[in-house]
Amino acid sequence: MWKVTFQNKFWDLTFNKKYFFYFILEVNDVFIYLSRIDLIYMQMPKYFILIFLFIFGYSTKTIAQFGFSHEVGVIVGPVAFQSDYGERHDYNTNAGNTGYGIGLIHYLNFAYKADCNCYAPETYFNDHFKLRSELSYNKTELRHFGEYVDGNKRKLFNRQLRAMRGSTAVTNIGMQLEYFPFSIRDFTSSVGSLAPFVSLGGQFSFYDPEAYSTLGRLNEVNTTPVKYMNATQNGTGTVWSVVGSVGTRYKLAPSSDLMVDLRLQYYFSNWVDGLNPNPDLYPENKANDWLVWFNVGYIYYIQ
Repeated sequence: MWKVTFQNKFWDLTFNKKYFFYFILEVNDVFIYLSRIDLIYMQMPKYFILIFLFIFGYSTKTIAQFGFSHEVGVIVGPVAFQSDYGERHDYNTNAGNTGYGIGLIHYLNFAYKADCNCYAPETYFNDHFKLRSELSYNKTELRHFGEYVDGNKRKLFNRQLRAMRGSTAVTNIGMQLEYFPFSIRDFTSSVGSLAPFVSLGGQFSFYDPEAYSTLGRLNEVNTTPVKYMNATQNGTGTVWSVVGSVGTRYKLAPSSDLMVDLRLQYYFSNWVDGLNPNPDLYPENKANDWLVWFNVGYIYYIQ
C-alpha cells in the first residue's frame, strides 16, 4: 500500500491507496484527474484549498449549463499592515511594517454567455457587474517605530520596544462584487482600453501570528514593556473581514487583461497581528487590525 504525505507548518495531507474518490478538473479541455485518494487528516488552511478547488473545479459543460463566462487570474503585490506595532499615522511605521501578498482569483462575467459564445441579454447588471472569488495569502514582518523607539536608547522601555518583533501570516477566502461604471461589453471588444472598477465584499481568514523579543521571553519585566505585558498571542485563529477596493483593467488581448487594484481590508479582530494591549487603558490601540494591499494581476478569459 503506497502512501504520500505533504506537510508544512499549517497542515499535512496524506494520500492513501486503500480508499478512493475522484477530483476531475477541466479548464479549456485540460483535465486533471486525481484518483484513488483518501484524505486522512485536515486542518483549516486545507479546507480553504478544497473550497477553492470546489469553486474553480467546474467542467466546461457545467459552466455552460449556468450560462456564465469565467475568468481566472493571479495577483501579487506589497501589503502594508496596520497593527498595534508602532505608531498610527507615522510614516516609518507605515513604510516599515510591510510584507507581500499573492492570490488566485476567479470571475463570473455576466456580460458573456459560455453556452453560445455570445453576449448575454443586455441589462444594466450584466454590463456593469462581475462576481469575484479569491484565495489569497499575505505575510508581514512587524516592528515598533516612532519617537519612543528612536528616543533615549538607554531607557529600558525604549530598549524593550526596539527588541520586540512580530509577524503574521494570513490565508483568506471570499468574494467581492465589482462594479464597472463603463460598459463591460465595450471594454471586452476593444484591445488597449481601460475599465475602472470599485468593489465590496467579505472574506474569511485564518491567521497565524508570532510575537517575540530579542531580549528574551516575553511577558517578563526585563523584556516586555508594561503596556504589552500579557498582551501577546502566538496562537492561530480565524476572523471575518470586509474588503473594499478600487482599480482598473487594461485590455492586453481579446482573452486577457492586466489589472491593478488598491485594496483596504478591515478585520473584525485586534488579534490578527498577535498583539492587543488593553483598549480601556490604551485607547490608541483600540482599533482592529487592517491592511492596505496594492496588487498587480493577470486575468485570462476561459470562455
